[in-house]
Amino acid sequence: MVEFKNVSMSYDKEHDVLKDISFKLEPGSMHFLTGPSGAGKTSLLKLMYLAHRPTRGEIMMFGRDVAKAERQDLPKLRRRIGVVFQDFRLLDHMSAVDNVALPLRISGGTGAHINEHVEELLRWVGLQDKMSSTPSTLSGGEKQRVAIARAVIRRPDILLADEPTGNVDPEMAERLMYLFVELNKLGTTIIIATHDNSLVKKIGAPRLHLVGGKLLHIEGSKKDIADYITARKGLNE
Repeated sequence: MVEFKNVSMSYDKEHDVLKDISFKLEPGSMHFLTGPSGAGKTSLLKLMYLAHRPTRGEIMMFGRDVAKAERQDLPKLRRRIGVVFQDFRLLDHMSAVDNVALPLRISGGTGAHINEHVEELLRWVGLQDKMSSTPSTLSGGEKQRVAIARAVIRRPDILLADEPTGNVDPEMAERLMYLFVELNKLGTTIIIATHDNSLVKKIGAPRLHLVGGKLLHIEGSKKDIADYITARKGLNE
């Protein structure tokens, strides 16, 4: 699904924030992206959602080198990628329903079935009582869940989340992580940047660890994720 080959990136063409990064993510996998502040996690995500191009190296996504893709091809590629931004990026004048429905409408969807699908997803993330609310009336955790619903509404092939639990309490953080795990079970490849090592250890998904713009691999396993799902189901029951 994703392969970086000796990728480096700089913003000023002099100082690399990412240095000779190479890794491969299989379709339907789930990984955490960890590392101290300034390690390059957000920069790596920007390359993956095609907001920037690398200074050097190849980035293979969906079977093509997206680093060399023509500008007119980028919107089509981006529609296969869902992104949960650290600052939410919700539209303040729109309700929760309209914010979540926006990706469907931009891609040409019409009709009442859009709202039905959106409302079902908002109920799934526990916002059944906030559908008509605008972002200014929502808490940080509620905004985060709206942002997550918007990112997954089109069932993206890849979901990228930048510190998705950074603005919520520990209980809500674990609830949101469980939603990501469930989405991963449906086949979406997921990469989550986080500072919360307790959640990383609890879920046990493989970890991509950045230090000073360089990548280390710290492995987990699908069995660890399966054990986490079983434990959460026990709590939910």
